[in-house]
Amino acid sequence: MEGVLMSKFFLVPGAEGWNLISRPAENGNWRVRAFPSLDDAAQTLSTDDDVVLALPISAVLAQRMRLPSVEGSELREMVRIQLEKALPFSTEEVTSDFEVIEQANGECVISAVAVQNQRLTEIAAPLLNRRVIPRAVTVYAAQRVATHAGKGCALFIYPESGALVSAISENGKLSFARTIDGGVDALLELELPQLTMTAELQGISASFQNVLVDEKCFALRGKVEQALASPTEMMAVETPPASTGLNLLPQAWREERQRQVRRDQWKKRLVGAGIAYGAIVALALIHLGYLKFRTRQLDHQIERDAPRTVFVRAAANNWKALAPAIDPHFYPIEILLHVFDSLPSQDVRITAYNQSARQISIEGEANKAALAYQFADKVKKHPDLQNFTFDMQSPRILPNDHAQFRLEGRPR
Repeated sequence: MEGVLMSKFFLVPGAEGWNLISRPAENGNWRVRAFPSLDDAAQTLSTDDDVVLALPISAVLAQRMRLPSVEGSELREMVRIQLEKALPFSTEEVTSDFEVIEQANGECVISAVAVQNQRLTEIAAPLLNRRVIPRAVTVYAAQRVATHAGKGCALFIYPESGALVSAISENGKLSFARTIDGGVDALLELELPQLTMTAELQGISASFQNVLVDEKCFALRGKVEQALASPTEMMAVETPPASTGLNLLPQAWREERQRQVRRDQWKKRLVGAGIAYGAIVALALIHLGYLKFRTRQLDHQIERDAPRTVFVRAAANNWKALAPAIDPHFYPIEILLHVFDSLPSQDVRITAYNQSARQISIEGEANKAALAYQFADKVKKHPDLQNFTFDMQSPRILPNDHAQFRLEGRPR
């Protein structure tokens, strides 16, 4: 499915239900459709679609870490160990990923997220039941912060799956997230100061460069500004959301998706082969029909030209029969003269000569068999005897070592 033109879809949690952000393959216009459940949204998708599934904050564990600055697999292993301490599950039961927020003074700040595989399977069941395996699984909060605040520290407040989410970003990476009790009716003047205090205890600056409130929470804008003493900006659903480095796609899903891609590729190849075979058969039938049509045309032409053909053949036969009488090349005296011209020496003698319309027969005797062969070869090569094909059998050797021969010629 990768590498070919197909529709792109982002499934993200909405204020109530799910939003499907899509761009059909045939045009570049993004649109947002709201569905009451993920099952309803899955009904519009097929296995060929490029789907990115974004999880709600309530389904994942998001943790900010400060670790020694190392590279590659060593850093990944350190993150895994830290998550193992925070999770009530074994690391085999979860899928996790992380992004580096910043690196300085031999340390790096990490944004790590994890999801229990069973919980992820339950959420994505409507997709999996339709054999729609996402290309990537990420966190919607991470997509939102990457879209609206690529630099600095920012606070996001938005509704998600019936709850109110507050998320903090650092340099476009999700560093802190929690749900606010009470949803849109929460006492933000109490909740937000507690939130900033908790963030500061984790080393996150509470001096937000941006405070963004979802347009569906417009009524909360005044409360937010009063609680934080900071102006707010409104944000709408992202079309499309920015990409993130977080991918919580389980390994088993990756492998199944690869198998599905290979199956789809083979199906397309078989369909292509079937179309090509059908085209070849169709061309063969067309060609066969054309040949039959031409055969009928030729039969009609032969039938129409039959009287003239019979006349031409009869005339040709007559001319062939008259050729010995009217063509000097067939005159017996001329042929006999050419035969005598071909005698290699006086040691070769002609004893009999017969000629009819169909055959010339020359009998003779030579002192040696080689002379007989020499005579036959000269007759065959004589320029005035090329209207005939001559053939001589092996000469018969006489008691005196002379050779009797018979040379026969037929018109070509």
